[in-house]
Amino acid sequence: MSKQVDACCSPLVREPLGEEQAAELARLFKAMADPVRLRLLSLIASHDGGEACVCDLTGAFELTGPTISHHLKVLRESGLITGERRGTWVYYRVHPEVLARLSAVLIPVPA
Repeated sequence: MSKQVDACCSPLVREPLGEEQAAELARLFKAMADPVRLRLLSLIASHDGGEACVCDLTGAFELTGPTISHHLKVLRESGLITGERRGTWVYYRVHPEVLARLSAVLIPVPA
């Protein structure tokens, strides 16, 4: 675990979260707390090179383009992913440091 993760997110079993930290983490967990967004996050993170074109994502769902765009926007605005336009397509990447923050609070401290 990096020092940055240790400094920002002590595991829940070590010490209680502060109000501000809890609010920030809750915002991130809330953004992921939707089956479509969780799948999108997983598809992007597991895609070759850790980057996926929106054209690679839409076929995995029986949803309209605007609905997929909405879910990607929620993930992007929460800071879980970033998007870069290349021509007519947008390519998405997961922010691994943000996922590390989320996982850091859930990892039990070794005894």
